[in-house]
Amino acid sequence: MAKVIMIQGTMSNAGKSFLVAGLCRIFKEDGYSAAPFKSQNMALNSYITEDGFEMGRAQVMQAEAAGISPEVAMNPILLKPTSHMGSQLIVNGEVRGNYPAMEYFKMKKSLIPDVKRAYESLAERFDIIVVEGAGSPAEINLRENDIVNMGLAEIIDAPVILAGDIDRGGVFAQLYGTVALLEEEERRRIKAFVINKFRGDKEILKPGLSMLYDRCRIPVAGVVPYMDVDIDDEDSLSMRLETGKRAILDKKGREAFARIAVVKLPRISNFTDFNVLERLPGIVLSYVTKAEELSGVDLIVIPGTKNTMGDLKWLRQCGLEAAILQKAREGVFVFGICGGFQMLGERLEDPHGVEEGGTMRGMGLLPVQTVFAEKKTRTRVSGKTKEFGGAGFEGYEIHMGETIRTGGVPFSKIFNGTWNEDGCVSGTVWGTYVHGVFDSEDMQKGIWTFLAEKKNVPASGFYDRDQEEFSAFRYKEKQYKKLAGILRENLDMDMIYRILDRKM
Repeated sequence: MAKVIMIQGTMSNAGKSFLVAGLCRIFKEDGYSAAPFKSQNMALNSYITEDGFEMGRAQVMQAEAAGISPEVAMNPILLKPTSHMGSQLIVNGEVRGNYPAMEYFKMKKSLIPDVKRAYESLAERFDIIVVEGAGSPAEINLRENDIVNMGLAEIIDAPVILAGDIDRGGVFAQLYGTVALLEEEERRRIKAFVINKFRGDKEILKPGLSMLYDRCRIPVAGVVPYMDVDIDDEDSLSMRLETGKRAILDKKGREAFARIAVVKLPRISNFTDFNVLERLPGIVLSYVTKAEELSGVDLIVIPGTKNTMGDLKWLRQCGLEAAILQKAREGVFVFGICGGFQMLGERLEDPHGVEEGGTMRGMGLLPVQTVFAEKKTRTRVSGKTKEFGGAGFEGYEIHMGETIRTGGVPFSKIFNGTWNEDGCVSGTVWGTYVHGVFDSEDMQKGIWTFLAEKKNVPASGFYDRDQEEFSAFRYKEKQYKKLAGILRENLDMDMIYRILDRKM
């Protein structure tokens, strides 16, 4: 059976996902087969595996760092919020239904067999399992039914490293307070602390580290600096989603010639679809929530959402729908993906009450109509567009409902066992169901060339010298290597290995 180590955090967004990914890459570099594991993930960023199951994107990113294919056993429980009080429950990659928060809280323990089977299937095949907790283990109101932090650590007998986020302040209170709220048996599981996201001179921290050890008798395994590493992150707390900022320079500090605006819907899902567009040379991408933020944009993207009808209402209420329609009339390009594609159509029908029930008028920019179905479509696809020079792509579909095209032309032809038409194009408006459609070099070059031509920008000024930026795989590999290097420099890896070997 595999050795195991678990990363828990003092709060959400303490950097657990990055630490897990970095350790997975370090173990891979050191000659071990490592796999990530998170028993329960709450996120709207999800992914479809090669065998058609749905899982959280964070564990996909960690699997990439480990150099292995993502599989649903790495994230047996996925909660996709549908409202402030409820979520869609996905177990082992398949939908179990929608549950109010209290009802799910009461049933969590019944899912322990699913969690154990998933973990054991990985432990039988890998040398090391790097487990990620969720939120904080000090949520004492949730301890009774905990299957993600100390409850899970007990089930799989995992030693724990506790990470605190110094960037948000109060890191010593975070670490000490978390330990103080745990039961004695739980405290004994914590073998080391990690202080994450530090900016400044580490010498200033040394007195505090000594005092923390005196109070807790738990060593610090490292102080990790705030990292400039570009890898996929969790959804709702991502800094990528900050709005109100309008850049004029691209990621490498070059003057931008084109601007892409992604609408930050209240229930935005799979915003990782657009990470690759952020680094295209001469392009700036921002997330918008106000009509005035669309000024000067060249391409508007309406992303996926967990509630198409609810988020379409929001677009109307905040004035963004009217602004997008005006921009489309002015010739600005509009691109809808999944739920965004559905919104761009003429009508949405929900006869089964999958979302809000009834019928709703769409934005009317594409000649399509959508009827929501009770069964979710989950499939990986490959295809070739009719736009962007016939660019090829690979991706996946996750949606409830079927969309019928009544005009325009298909966006692409896709293959998932048989060839089918996907999406719709009408004038300057495009729509597709495929997540990950921009990840291929073909599509990135196609989008970039399209915008450059519209802005009369010569390719030789950007494309010829920046071709590596169009390879998602090469770019990600460089980032994972960078992440592992930073962690090696700032973590006591001898201590980490002693924890793995149960020598601490």
